[in-house]
Formats: sequence, structure tokens, C-alpha cells
Amino acid sequence: MSECTVLTLNEKLNNDDINLLDVREYAEFAGGRVEGARLLPLGDLEKRHAEIDHSKPIYVMCRTGNRSGQAQQKLKNLGFKDVINVQGGFEAWKKEDLPYEKDEKAPWALERQVRFVAGLFVLIGFALSVLVHPYLIGISVFIGAGLVFSAVTDTCTMGLILAKMPWNRRPVSCEQTAVNS
Repeated sequence: MSECTVLTLNEKLNNDDINLLDVREYAEFAGGRVEGARLLPLGDLEKRHAEIDHSKPIYVMCRTGNRSGQAQQKLKNLGFKDVINVQGGFEAWKKEDLPYEKDEKAPWALERQVRFVAGLFVLIGFALSVLVHPYLIGISVFIGAGLVFSAVTDTCTMGLILAKMPWNRRPVSCEQTAVNS
């Protein structure tokens, strides 16, 4: 599989006509992205791949390079030939102190939202166990067990649920320009 560094991508953006797809979720994309990147979340690739220009090389980026690697494989399976995964993703881009843009009113990053909600549930579970019934400590235990499961399996059900919340969805007025711009 083809890969490139963020420095190589930066050169390509300045000199070549390429497609740069960002396969993160809207909240992540709104919080910071490479100028000119087009949002096409990983989960939407199969149903929206026809929106991608086949005639140009496709550079795929996410937060760290994991989801973009999955996207690269999906696009190859869908018949795209020239698909390049950006190593290290947006985190590597920021680490190299390369310029980026973000929405003024971007929602919190999903990871931050997960920490907030998990902490809130733990506190509520504890308070309810003290004030209402001791068995309600189970709420805190359930959240703790979920966090351990999330770490072991490297999945996050709470994050997937939060990503679908209205504040984490791209405004409908922006949907048409997300990939076609």
C-alpha cells in the first residue's frame, strides 16, 4: 500500500492537483483540518465513493493514520487505483507545525466528549448510591467496566454514539459542499 509523510503531502498540496480526503467524523474535522481537505467519514465511503474524482491521486487522512489505512483499503476494493495513506494523520501534521484551519464553533473532540460523559455518569452513579440506594453504584461500575473494555478492544461504543448526536453532525447546508468543493 502507498503511503506518504505529512511533509510530502504538504509539497503535493502546493504543487499538484490532488484529492485530499479526511475520513474522520465531523466533530474532529471541524476542530482542525488541512486546508482543502474534503470530509468523507470512513463509515460513509461505500455509499458516497461516487463523489470522488477518479482522475486525480487520492490522499487519505485521519487523526493518526489508522482509519485512513482502512479507508485506503476500502477505496482500493472499490476500484480506485492511486490511493495514498498519509502516515501519522492530522496529529503528525500538527506536530510538524504545518498550517491548518478549523471551524470557529467546532464541537469538542469526541475523545473529550467521551471523558466528560463517562466522568459525569461515574459521579451521578456515586451520588445516587449515596442519596437514593447503594445498588445504584452499579452505574459507576458499568461505566468503569465499559472503559476497560474500550481500552482492551480499542473500540469505543460511547464515542460511536456521541458521534451521531446532533451537535456532532455536519450542518445539512454544508453536506453538498463537503466532497464536491
